[in-house]
Amino acid sequence: MVGSAWQQCRVHVMRNILSQVPMSSQMMVSAIVRTIFAQPTQAAAKQQLSLVVRQLEERFPKAMEVLKQAEEDVLAYMAFPREHWKQNCSTNPLERLNREICRRIEVVGNFPNRDAVIRLVGDILQEQH
Repeated sequence: MVGSAWQQCRVHVMRNILSQVPMSSQMMVSAIVRTIFAQPTQAAAKQQLSLVVRQLEERFPKAMEVLKQAEEDVLAYMAFPREHWKQNCSTNPLERLNREICRRIEVVGNFPNRDAVIRLVGDILQEQH
């Protein structure tokens, strides 16, 4: 949709980064990358991201490529008011909702028609709202 922001989950980005780092260095890289998300503004976070990439690029080029590629998507939540950051920085609430929908559909099993599925999913979404 035009004008919509795409947010990539910080946790998933961190997992993708760390998958490119040897186990012995993962704690150090994780701590350094987390400094990006501790910044007070999106501009400061982008500046910190550039600094982190410069610091770690030589030792972990693949991991830093993942970070550079994710920059816009993982920092998109910072374009919104700060009070919304905590809810918007992760896709975990959405993933939880999707798991709940799947769980409830599996409990029912077979639906008589498409409208029955739509009613069930609609009820779940109303319940969550």
